[in-house]
Amino acid sequence: MKTGDFVYVDYIARIKDNGEIFDLTKEDIAKKEGMFNEKIKYGPVPVIIDAGFVIVGLNEAIKGMNVDDKKTVVIEAEKAFGERSEELVKLIPEARFKEQGIDVTPGSFVRISNLRGRIISIDGGRVKVDFNHPLAGKALEYELEIVQEIKEDVEKIKAVAYYFTGLKKDDIVATLNEKQAEIEMKNADVMRDTKMAIASQIIKWVPGVETVKFIDVFKKSE
Repeated sequence: MKTGDFVYVDYIARIKDNGEIFDLTKEDIAKKEGMFNEKIKYGPVPVIIDAGFVIVGLNEAIKGMNVDDKKTVVIEAEKAFGERSEELVKLIPEARFKEQGIDVTPGSFVRISNLRGRIISIDGGRVKVDFNHPLAGKALEYELEIVQEIKEDVEKIKAVAYYFTGLKKDDIVATLNEKQAEIEMKNADVMRDTKMAIASQIIKWVPGVETVKFIDVFKKSE
């Protein structure tokens, strides 16, 4: 694979030290492992090579594969979610949480100043929060399969919309008219920031596209 190629990838991701699965795309495996979640849409995920869609080590592994290849790779922390940093463990006054009506139960996750962290402990009116990524400092193991390469431009447009929204593929309608892509996302209220992210990736990675137009369709109720 080379920079800018679009592919669909299946994977099972584990923490290397203990074999714990923390992410996967396969519904049958999720059910077998007792971790099926009906709110999650399982199935191969779209990846654009070198576009930052996945962690660095995973991108490198996919880039070295071909369609239908299967591979198990170990990704060290520096090419996954980084090493742990003690500077990201903060002591915050408990009063700050109370002002915002935030529960400060140890083990729960909170968001402060757009940073997501896990509460470690509460002592003397101070709350210790770890803002490191939960997988920071850990080596990861991925079972990978390149399921399909996406070559048609319209399918590339749909793949980007799917990546950012998680909608069913049948709920994404895309057309390409010269330099303008048009996208209709059925049964969904997609935020403006998400639309901007979709548009920027399409313009950058789908050759010839200069404008992305989103279409909202409202029908008369029967």
